[in-house]
Amino acid sequence: MVQHKWWKESTVYQIWPASYKDSNGDGIGDIPGIISTLDYLKFLGVDVIWISPMYDSPQDDMGYDISNYEEIFEKYGTLHDMEQLIVETHKRGMKLMLDLVINHTSSEHQWFKESRSSKQDPKRDWYIWKPPKYDSNGIRHPPNNWGSYFSGSAWKYDELTDEYYLHLFAESQPDLNWENVETREAIYKSAIKFWLEKGIDGFRIDTAGMYSKVQTFQDVPITFPDKDFQPCKLYHQHGPRIHEFHKEIYDRFMKPFHAISVGEVGHSTKEESLKYVSEEAKEMNMMFLFDVVEVGVDSRDRFRFKGYDLIDFKKGIQSQSGFIEGTDAWSTVFIENHDQPRSISRFGNDYPQFRVKSGKALAVLQTTLTGTEFIYQGQEIGMVNVPRDWDIKEYKDINTINYYKDNNLDKSTDKEIFDVINLMARDNARSPVQWDSSKNAGFTSGIPWTRVHDNYRDVNVANQKKDPNSILHFWKKALELRKKYKDLFIYGKFEIIDIDNPDVFSFLKINDKGEKAYISINFTPKTIPFTNLLTNETITLILSNCDEKFNEQIMTPYEARIYLVNLT
Repeated sequence: MVQHKWWKESTVYQIWPASYKDSNGDGIGDIPGIISTLDYLKFLGVDVIWISPMYDSPQDDMGYDISNYEEIFEKYGTLHDMEQLIVETHKRGMKLMLDLVINHTSSEHQWFKESRSSKQDPKRDWYIWKPPKYDSNGIRHPPNNWGSYFSGSAWKYDELTDEYYLHLFAESQPDLNWENVETREAIYKSAIKFWLEKGIDGFRIDTAGMYSKVQTFQDVPITFPDKDFQPCKLYHQHGPRIHEFHKEIYDRFMKPFHAISVGEVGHSTKEESLKYVSEEAKEMNMMFLFDVVEVGVDSRDRFRFKGYDLIDFKKGIQSQSGFIEGTDAWSTVFIENHDQPRSISRFGNDYPQFRVKSGKALAVLQTTLTGTEFIYQGQEIGMVNVPRDWDIKEYKDINTINYYKDNNLDKSTDKEIFDVINLMARDNARSPVQWDSSKNAGFTSGIPWTRVHDNYRDVNVANQKKDPNSILHFWKKALELRKKYKDLFIYGKFEIIDIDNPDVFSFLKINDKGEKAYISINFTPKTIPFTNLLTNETITLILSNCDEKFNEQIMTPYEARIYLVNLT
């Protein structure tokens, strides 16, 4: 029997600070802005707030390049503001998680400045340095053929000491050397203990499977013959000491501070996943898997998009939901975050006539799946991808910009690739939250750091709070229903009952008592017949997103229904 715990039953709301709420008119979201919205989050039904990196940073990768773990990025506020946020969050009965980014730092971090200063510096071994390789013509090359997630080589040459340093992400994000115990102790003190002592309640652990690299640092096999540098996950994901490192974090910090943790592990087999999140493993409470958000995508390159159908989507849900079945592990439910496009554009239909309906359908899906619920800012009001006519100059994310430059793209001739960029770019999740219909969507009184979506007059919090039929109110109702029937929706077993249906997604949730819920969702823009697949059982409708007069016999476009089976 699954153990009931508060963090399993929680709804977690992710905040991307730069785009959330600006309090001082400088065009960038900030911590006082977050504080001003806490009552709204409580109204929605949020239990835990997760703040993406707010640490001091040059912002090359929007805060995932940290220059000081113990200070706040000046545009976001001060350490006092963070302390106030912790107090105000707890005052409302909510908890606060921070992003734990410890695979790498910024190249502006004092640790790295010292490390690069000399081969003899005491912190030289705090990062991963290797000498060049030279070919038969004496031409210098990186130590191996590993490719960066942000395009190009994963190695950056440093003339000062005539060596390369490893950066799995941007050149300004050098990887820390976890093999060095002194490095680990410094990470623990500055990035973990400092904040737990401030009173936060846990961490979302960034790139949680990457810290342990295979120490031979050999070339990886050729995956993309058209590229000089290759995906290198083989030698950095689930590395030889990764579980040792996570157990050390859990034993020394998470357990004593009663802190919760969710790991961004990403790509993992069931066997590998359980090593991180089973109760017996004692490493982290739960993890993010990418089976759903990367459906139709080559996991080695987000812009190599091959497309998908509903059956592929169902299999992704099955894989992400089913890996914990028969185990003591726990999982998460999410279809949006700061690295992913907006779910309505990705999995629903963002055209005006279908945006609201498909947004509610996805809310039905997400609130009935087993695991801890994660919502991304703006998802609850149905925010969608950036407009399709955006020029490349509008995009801000380093991943998109590097891809554009490295592939010598031209929007006039590479329309197919630009369509993929528009669909998959991380910028889609980073347009400012739309609070009202005033200028700049009420996000800022100044000039926003990135463009506000053109649809903000129609899609915003203020309008939807007044409209009982809005996506916002539907999300609120669905979250309440999720907790009311938590044995079914939060803890229940997931079972697809129409895996081969290309139009409708129907599944059961079954609790330990054998009680059932039946969920059916039309994922098409057409009206189709409704078929009750439980022919010998009585079903009672408890939630639908049907805007038209409800007809039991048909399902309108993107209609979603939740039934209780033989229950009242």
